[in-house]
Amino acid sequence: MTSLEKPTEDDTAHDSRAVTEAALFEAFGGVRGMVETVLPGLLFVSIFTINKNLHQSAIAALVVSLLLVAVRLVRRDTVKHAFSGVFGVAFGVVFAMMTGNAKDFYLPGMLYTLGLALAYIVTTLAGVPLIGLMLGPVFKENLSWRTRNPGRKKAYAKASWAWGLILLAKCAVLFPLYWWADTTQLGWVLIALKIPPFLLAVWLTWVFLAKAPAPIDVFAEMEAQEAEEKAREQAARGESAS
Repeated sequence: MTSLEKPTEDDTAHDSRAVTEAALFEAFGGVRGMVETVLPGLLFVSIFTINKNLHQSAIAALVVSLLLVAVRLVRRDTVKHAFSGVFGVAFGVVFAMMTGNAKDFYLPGMLYTLGLALAYIVTTLAGVPLIGLMLGPVFKENLSWRTRNPGRKKAYAKASWAWGLILLAKCAVLFPLYWWADTTQLGWVLIALKIPPFLLAVWLTWVFLAKAPAPIDVFAEMEAQEAEEKAREQAARGESAS
C-alpha cells in the first residue's frame, strides 16, 4: 500500500463522525421520527384552538398516529418511533377523556419526559449512562465501553447529563404552565419545545461522541474468535489424521 492509499487522520476522523451521525439518526428516528412525534400533538392543539372540542381533537390525534404506523407497516419501515407515538397519544386521550380536562392530554407525555430526565441523571450517577445503554448496540459495542473504553464511557456520561438537564429544563417550563395556563397556551408552548431541545441534545451527543475513542466492535471480535477456534479445530483434526 502506498502513502496515497493510507487513510489519513482526517479521513479516520471523518469516518468516525459519519458513523456517529448514522447511529444517532437510526437511534432517534431522524426527520421522519420528529415529524411523527410532533404531528399528533400539533393536530390536537390546532383543532382544540378552533372549536374547543376535546373529543374531536383527541380522536383526530389518535387517528393520525395510527395512520403514521400504518404507513410505516405498508412501507416495511422501522415502526418503533411511530408505535411510541401511538402509545403516548393513546395514554393522553385516555387521561383527557377520563378527567374531561383537555390539558390532561399532555400530562402523560410530560410525566414521561420528567421520568426520562431522571433516568438519564440516575443512570449516569450509577456509572451506566442511559445513552450508552441505548447506543451501545447501535455501535455494535454493547457494554464494552463500561470497562474497556473509558474515554467512550466519559462521552456517554456527558451526553446523558446533557439529555437529563435539557429535559429537566423543559419540565421546569411545562409543569407550571400545566397548572396556570389554559389548554391552548400549554399546547402551543409544548409544540414549540418539542424539536429545539431534542436537536440540542442530539447535537451535544454528536459532539461528545465524535471526540471520543472509536467503539469496540464486540461482534467482530466474537466472529474473529469463532474463526480462530474453527481454525484450531481443523488444525487439530489434521494432526490427528496424519
